[in-house]
Amino acid sequence: MGGDSQTKGTSAQPVRGPLTIGPHISASGGWKAMGERALSIGATTFAFFTRNPHRGSTLKSLDETDPAELAQLMEDNGFGTLVAHAPYTMNLCSAKPDIVEFGRQMMAEDIARLDEAIPGSYYNFHPGSHVKQGADEGIRLICEGLDQVLVPGQKTRVLLETMAGKGSEVGRTFEELERIIEGTKHGDMLGVCLDTCHVWDGGYDIVGDLDGVLDEFDRVIGLDRLCALHVNDSKNPRGSHKDRHEKIGQGEIGLEGFRGIVANERLRGLPMILETPNELEGFGAEIQLLQSMASEGARA
Repeated sequence: MGGDSQTKGTSAQPVRGPLTIGPHISASGGWKAMGERALSIGATTFAFFTRNPHRGSTLKSLDETDPAELAQLMEDNGFGTLVAHAPYTMNLCSAKPDIVEFGRQMMAEDIARLDEAIPGSYYNFHPGSHVKQGADEGIRLICEGLDQVLVPGQKTRVLLETMAGKGSEVGRTFEELERIIEGTKHGDMLGVCLDTCHVWDGGYDIVGDLDGVLDEFDRVIGLDRLCALHVNDSKNPRGSHKDRHEKIGQGEIGLEGFRGIVANERLRGLPMILETPNELEGFGAEIQLLQSMASEGARA
């Protein structure tokens, strides 16, 4: 693993390079403000929560000019696809029907907002926790919810996130995600966001055998459905099922693990989202670090 010097903040100018990469950005100040914050640290994409991540509160009203200004900023600066994130409170397979219904309502509202404001973006969500109902019932409820919410012709692709397998989480294996995709009427509208910390904690060896993991993903789900990455180191060893993110190079995946990830041609064009425990300056340093690794890999 690398030391702290690898990821400390820097006063250097942002480096824009071959990766489509950026962090989670605060939505305070509006959508154009998010784009400006991302641009200030050299990002070429970013993620944001559609609403309060811990309360799932109602959608805030949208300034009608704000999305257009963000779209123009993205076009002018070569941004890739944005990855909106559903609130953590969303649970499409809860044992409580009111929570399930609230989750479906939130997803429907969020997708309608994204379709209107930034069509063509991704909407990422945690599949949910079955809360002792069993994975089979959890998957059934998720599929039922997606069938109710997804609309033919929508412009937003919905991404299932790979999970670490903590507690009763659904989506701990590629096979569980594939069952959700195959179990809905609208599987063509679904993709996957692969979280490096989650799959590592879930037992997949993305350090020693990244190509083998991607081969397995392709066999089970299909690489054509891999739409985005969450790029996070892990505080815990492989297979721990704990889901605790760490800064790039300071965890168990380590710098060499991420060197392999950014150099892998099957992942290179995907939007890469940082969810590490950082402030804006720290994210900028990580972007520069990963861009530098990617450039070295391209020259090798």
